[in-house]
Amino acid sequence: VQLVESGGGLVQAGGSLRLSCAASGFTFDDYAIGWFRQAPGKEREGVSCIVNNDGSTTYADSVKGRFTISSDNAKNTVYLQMNSLKPEDTAVYYCAAEFHGSSWSTWRLWRRAEFGSWGQGTQVTVSS
Repeated sequence: VQLVESGGGLVQAGGSLRLSCAASGFTFDDYAIGWFRQAPGKEREGVSCIVNNDGSTTYADSVKGRFTISSDNAKNTVYLQMNSLKPEDTAVYYCAAEFHGSSWSTWRLWRRAEFGSWGQGTQVTVSS
């Protein structure tokens, strides 16, 4: 399993970024892909998640209405469109993959940030 994130950077508050997660080495449709973030001194937290075979999604309350997750199954790539960014969104953003056995299991693992395979992360910095 290989996951490669891209698209991070420095943006002013209120701006937008789109993160990409390119996946390889596994059957994309069988997996859920989650976005997570970790700010300095804080625990890693789930931001959003998508189940590739049915498109179901979930979001952290802190990003609902501002972030949108999507998947291009033909490209084995998951995107995170981030709008109306706030300084508190500053963090290293990671994508991770987990075999989708059931919605209950996937969402539970996402909430606990316990997905099995992780990318290297991309830094997002939002200036005020």
